Amino acid sequence: MEILNLLKFLSNGLTFIYVILVLSFIIGWVKLPVFQLRSHSPKTKVSIIIAARNEEINIERTIKALLTQNYPKALIEVIIVDDQSTDRTAEIVEGYASKGIKLLKLNPGKRLNSYKKKAIETAIGLSCGDLIVTTDADCSMGSRWLSTIVGLYEEKGFKMISSPVMFFEERNLFERMQTLEFLYLIGMGASTIGNKMPSTCNGANLAYQKKVFLEVGGFKGIDDLASGDDELLLHKIAAKYPNGIGFLKNTDAMVYTDAKDNLGQFIQQRKRWASKSTKYKNKAIILLGILIWTFNLSILANVVLGLFFSQFFLIAGYQLLAKFALELCFLVPVTSFAKRRKLLLLSPILTILHIFYMVYIGIAGNSGKYNWKDRMVK
Repeated sequence: MEILNLLKFLSNGLTFIYVILVLSFIIGWVKLPVFQLRSHSPKTKVSIIIAARNEEINIERTIKALLTQNYPKALIEVIIVDDQSTDRTAEIVEGYASKGIKLLKLNPGKRLNSYKKKAIETAIGLSCGDLIVTTDADCSMGSRWLSTIVGLYEEKGFKMISSPVMFFEERNLFERMQTLEFLYLIGMGASTIGNKMPSTCNGANLAYQKKVFLEVGGFKGIDDLASGDDELLLHKIAAKYPNGIGFLKNTDAMVYTDAKDNLGQFIQQRKRWASKSTKYKNKAIILLGILIWTFNLSILANVVLGLFFSQFFLIAGYQLLAKFALELCFLVPVTSFAKRRKLLLLSPILTILHIFYMVYIGIAGNSGKYNWKDRMVK
């Protein structure tokens, strides 16, 4: 009986902590002001950098979106690094050379684990912009994207700016559920910035000062991991400039990309994202991840225990209810910001599936290798 009482106590404690965490996310999101771009003449020279591998299907859409930016052309430099593509990616990029799109071909000379970081670092070394802006080769954005990012940068002087990313043009229920879950992640990352405790961001829409990148040693110390060109760099910059990180809360700065086609691709992507946690230097962020993972594990454990001791079904029930209610309260303002409130209808299903997903990815993402761009990496 003492063991059962201990398990009840731990379940209650984890639930209380999770409630506090999600409440902190809500507070952090509310703290972030909506940025209003004022009419001004930008002065910042920007280098937009994209690492691309086998993106012949998507790269032209991204290039066309970049060419429509309402930002002074003399202040924009676009560098696309072809990471040893085996398709027509480089050929397509070369076709836009007359419009100022620069192509670099990555030839590392030896096998790496982090080709994307090498690609970005190589491009930064050859860039002439003061502000580095990264996005991905399968993204699109509105014409005011760059001017909005630079507007916040010139007004606030942040060392790094994280901006929103969202899936779009979903074709089925699975992709819409990915969009809702991804909005939760983007909102969570934004809220931690609002609380002055930056934890996550997304390299598909990230800006930082070139001099600060060089000042913190770029990707040195984190270049042995395939992923992490975004979050791990965020942590390095935040450690040196605690108040130098901003989140751009403006839909004009939104970058749009596609959800994964199938469960296998989704799992590989999330394993890659989860693998970065092994390199976190900030112990508070590691603890945050462990607490969230343990809370979800406790719900599953209580369901199993409920098969033998009925009172644990009740505990699992109120844990599930607390999870659903708090996450819904957080998702309401986040989906409102993204103009995707209808996705909230999927919240009950996602809440349940998210438990299994969190427990599995927490283990799989921190063990073994995963496939990324037709390469096995770790």
